[in-house]
Amino acid sequence: MNLRKGITHTLSAALVAGCLGSTSVSAETLRYALGYPPGSDSAKAAEHYADMVKEYSNGELNVRVYPLSLLNFAETSAGLRDGITDIGYLLSPYFPAEYPHTNLLAEAAMQTQLLDESVQGKEGPAYVGALLEYIFFHCDGCNNEFKAQNQVFTGMASSSNYMLNCNTPVTSVADLRGKRLRAAGSQWSRWATGFGATPVTLSGNDAMEALSQGVVDCVLISAPDLENLGIIEATTNITTDMPGGVFAGAPIANTNMDTWRRLSDDQRRAMLQASAHISAEIPFVYHAREADVLERASSEMGIKLHKAEPDLVNATREFVRGDMTVIAQYYKDRHGVQNGVEMLEEFRPILEKWVGLVQDVDSKEALAEVYWTEVLSKVDPSKHGL
Repeated sequence: MNLRKGITHTLSAALVAGCLGSTSVSAETLRYALGYPPGSDSAKAAEHYADMVKEYSNGELNVRVYPLSLLNFAETSAGLRDGITDIGYLLSPYFPAEYPHTNLLAEAAMQTQLLDESVQGKEGPAYVGALLEYIFFHCDGCNNEFKAQNQVFTGMASSSNYMLNCNTPVTSVADLRGKRLRAAGSQWSRWATGFGATPVTLSGNDAMEALSQGVVDCVLISAPDLENLGIIEATTNITTDMPGGVFAGAPIANTNMDTWRRLSDDQRRAMLQASAHISAEIPFVYHAREADVLERASSEMGIKLHKAEPDLVNATREFVRGDMTVIAQYYKDRHGVQNGVEMLEEFRPILEKWVGLVQDVDSKEALAEVYWTEVLSKVDPSKHGL
């Protein structure tokens, strides 16, 4: 071999290797774990979030999504705390002792039933917007409990309205008595108990089998999650307007604090920008898909759709009014939240404001822009979580 040619070739190879090595070092890959299976709405939203993180960070950050493989719902809190994942789709009601301030706000989501009719069909987007604003700027208790779990709050999501998905018709107060209901939050557990039913706590991943085997009579969950979690296969009757409220205990992009602190301010801002999108996509898509899921359930699967009887509607509204006081007292007595009444009083006008802010939103992109403009753009990445 010609020596000069060989030296030139060696130097060129070294330069290429050096450039490639530099690229791999500068681009960091973050792990994102969620308990939903591949192909579900939330898994798709997580992939879109990953794309947005890469775009907004100019390729400095990549996100690899692990749907129902790295951690399930019950494992996410500890796994995120311990660094098994960098980002986690946290469902805070699974962990009542760890996130009491956040869960207090989430449990109050049935209050959407007490707002005027303009909230209908916008419950999720309005509640998420109010939670983003309140947690970032008004809830030290929320952020401190995330910090205690080695996490940083960056985004929130919700479902669409919760329904009674059962293996028998349940439309009246009398029908509820004696039933076993899988409930995903304490507010729905209290609602069940108040009407003579028995609440059962199960992971969403186990709900389909429980309903199919008769371990429970009904699963309280949103229409899109009937498909996302396979529960629709065991459902024969759906009461579409009961119990109402949205599942709002979903800090969907909580980030491991050690991971967050090693990022630059620009990288943290990129993650906040991406969080505006996933925070918007999940509630928007859930509401958009609700009608489609119910149509397929009825026309293709023979599932019977019902509306609740007036006695159950009126009794449920009365329950929700009284439950606001119960929530505050429960979190004071059980978890030491001393300012629960004040939190709910401060939160209500913010929620009412957000009902107005989302009225004209007609796409997930438009909703993301509202979340970014009104809330996330105002979060200081040089201070938040540090």
